[in-house]
Amino acid sequence: MSRRRFVPAAAALVLFTFASGSPGRAEDPQALSATHGNAAVVEPAVSHYSARMLQEGQKTFRYDTFGDEAFWGGALRLHEAIAGEKHGGKGAGVSPKTALSVGLKVDSDALPPALVAKLKAGKVDLDDPATTLALLELNSVVGLTGFFDKKKVLTAVGIQCSFCHSTVDDSLAPGIGRRRDGWANRDLNVGAIIALAPDLSVVTTLLGVDDATLRKVLNGWGPGKFDAEVFLDGKALRPDGKPAATLIPPAFGLLGVNLHTWTGWGSVTHWNAFVAVLEMHGKGTFFDPRLNDAAKFPIAAKAGFGNVRNSPDLVTSKLAALQYYQLSIPSPSPPAGSFDAGAAKRGEALFAGAAKCSTCHVPPIFTEPGWNMHTAAEMGVDSFQSDRSPDKAYRTAPLKGLFTHVKGGFFHDGRFATLLDVVNHYDGLLGLKFDEKQKKDLVEYLKSL
Repeated sequence: MSRRRFVPAAAALVLFTFASGSPGRAEDPQALSATHGNAAVVEPAVSHYSARMLQEGQKTFRYDTFGDEAFWGGALRLHEAIAGEKHGGKGAGVSPKTALSVGLKVDSDALPPALVAKLKAGKVDLDDPATTLALLELNSVVGLTGFFDKKKVLTAVGIQCSFCHSTVDDSLAPGIGRRRDGWANRDLNVGAIIALAPDLSVVTTLLGVDDATLRKVLNGWGPGKFDAEVFLDGKALRPDGKPAATLIPPAFGLLGVNLHTWTGWGSVTHWNAFVAVLEMHGKGTFFDPRLNDAAKFPIAAKAGFGNVRNSPDLVTSKLAALQYYQLSIPSPSPPAGSFDAGAAKRGEALFAGAAKCSTCHVPPIFTEPGWNMHTAAEMGVDSFQSDRSPDKAYRTAPLKGLFTHVKGGFFHDGRFATLLDVVNHYDGLLGLKFDEKQKKDLVEYLKSL
């Protein structure tokens, strides 16, 4: 049986198909690719499949709650705090000004032209919770979906992947602009948002703490941080008394990278399932028998998080496309003029040579191909966070797009405020004894990635 072929502008065809909104059929999953001389020849099935997966994955990343509104709305009743008493909820409600102050973002492409014009003219009341409800009705709040009844009363809210891993370009106003998928939202104060919920009893019961203690912990996380492991081991504080929350990492530039979180755990699909089911509280299936270790993960073991089953399963069927889309998000290039090109060129030579950076941060993926994990001793830091993970190690973080997540600091907990602090740390750890000019050159190179 002959197979149809087309030559080689596969990427162009994928983009054209994706943009046109006509993904087509993946006709024969076995008839995927062939070779024609030295040129790659891609079957139509591949381009159709790619376009469809990109579309589905982007939709899942941006808009799918996996049914988690049953938790955020039904259990925590967060929607009541957002709406306020005047609109069928509790308390004063959340105005757009308050929402923006805790890092929530608004997608300007979801706004009608008339509203955009009013925003530009300063004619929108950003102090009124009713405006927040209107923005939710437009599905314009990044990563947060509102559910309304026939009388337009907010009855629940749900969150998506983009809640933490997207931001906007501020092109319309601070916090309002076009989406930037994959960028870590280092403005987002997840703990403060959760602490708005009127009823946290399901969480206090899980952790075995009182309401006041839980709210204190949540409000202690601060912008750009989240503690996924506290719901597994109950360790809310580090040994030094600081919050145990870690920085929200970027979700771009992960193609070719093995493990994707600060302390390993698994591939992007493992972590997506973990977060969707255990953290977002979506309705799905998650299996990881490592969480049955009651000594290491007492909360998770008691709650049965090592083997969670829901019917219907609203997560598993979305994982493939979600992974496809996430791995398709490239690292953004630094803005023109944001680094010294001459110094960056010298820094590149140091990076690949005397500084030994490329030993672990191997170009062009800037992490190790293969098992990209190191012990705390190798990193020159304490082992608190790594000890909370199955492999007791830290991932070698990819370095592209560093300019997008300067806010909050570097390493898993932001312990180094600047890139120069990071360079100084390794200069001492590795005994490099670089002078200030060499250190600056390395910083400029990192800024150029």
